[in-house]
Amino acid sequence: MNSSPCVSNPRPVPPSRGSACARVRSRARQPLRLVWHALALVVLLAGVACAPDGGADGDDRADRGAMALALDAPPGDDASGSSSPNTPEPPPTIGLDSLLLEEAYERAASLPRLYSLLVARHGEMVREEYFNGTTPGRIANIKSASKSVISTLVGIAIDQGHLEGLDQPIAPFFPEWTSQNGDRRIDEITIEHLLAMQSGLQSTSFGNYGAWAASSNWVRDQLTRPFVDEPGGAMVYSTGSTHLLSAILTQATGRSTLAYARDVLFGPMGISLSPWTRDPQGIYMGGNEMGLRPREMLTYGELYRRGGVHEGERLLAEEWIERSWIQRGTSSFNGHGYGLGWWIRDRRGYDVYFAWGYGGQYVFVVPELEMTVVTTSNPTGPRAGGHTRAIHDTVTDLLIPAAERGAR
Repeated sequence: MNSSPCVSNPRPVPPSRGSACARVRSRARQPLRLVWHALALVVLLAGVACAPDGGADGDDRADRGAMALALDAPPGDDASGSSSPNTPEPPPTIGLDSLLLEEAYERAASLPRLYSLLVARHGEMVREEYFNGTTPGRIANIKSASKSVISTLVGIAIDQGHLEGLDQPIAPFFPEWTSQNGDRRIDEITIEHLLAMQSGLQSTSFGNYGAWAASSNWVRDQLTRPFVDEPGGAMVYSTGSTHLLSAILTQATGRSTLAYARDVLFGPMGISLSPWTRDPQGIYMGGNEMGLRPREMLTYGELYRRGGVHEGERLLAEEWIERSWIQRGTSSFNGHGYGLGWWIRDRRGYDVYFAWGYGGQYVFVVPELEMTVVTTSNPTGPRAGGHTRAIHDTVTDLLIPAAERGAR
């Protein structure tokens, strides 16, 4: 099966239904767009009627007048400058502005750690380029972007009946280890708490990551750590939490996380998922070290943008995507919001959801603009805040405005 996110129909697909906020905004704009079309028609006819001969010059002036309404008048103002809160918004744009897109790729080429930048809009690949000796076939270690994939698998497992739901307690999956914790709050932790990084258990990431990964039993190590907050409280980012989900998936489905992922997610998308790191008990690492090619990452992002449907086949419940994109907590390290395995930011008034891996591995989804952006980067070396900021700035300052303007 073709894993390309591109479609053959040149017409834009309907706006994504993946974001509840985007759907509300989209529905609210429909009557305004009808008014816009009627207003543009009135301007056009007026321009033709006033032309000396009713010919090409008159049509050209009418076009410029319509563009002035769309581009020059400040939002909420009519052509005369008086306030008009009911001024309609223009119809959605198509494609990307070529000048801003070029500037985005020039900026990308200047980043020494960047390996790839892929941009799709309306389901069509607009542009992809590879940098610093990388090729399209190179598998990227997507690092903690794996956490978003684990969330996807949990959503599918719930839909298939392998798991009861988000409120299901996790203690019954690991009675031998939860009994050793010594804190009764261990029985309150649910699947949702693990997905949202709200278990309350001490983190196994950052300064604790090395000791956790070197331990003889990763599941036991996470479950026997002390509580630093209540279950459902503050966000405590921890790879160990997502690894517990991989262990739960293994028990609930009777298959390894790799086998399950191939069967229900990547296989149907035409992606050959390779094995990755496992813990000492043979459980595939939940939340790190998974490998995908940049185009495969784009296909995965497009699955979410399209509301869980790939090439006409539903792989993931739309409701799961909506739940995943509701903010549960806020990172104390970067201030970004966090849902169920997905990061959340508001950029230029648009909801931007992203899977994020160490070093600059990203899958950005902007549902309202029907845009998906992927970057891969060199995952080795020290933490590079400047590199990740440059990627975010490229999306915010160039790619989102390019979609707002559209192709010209």
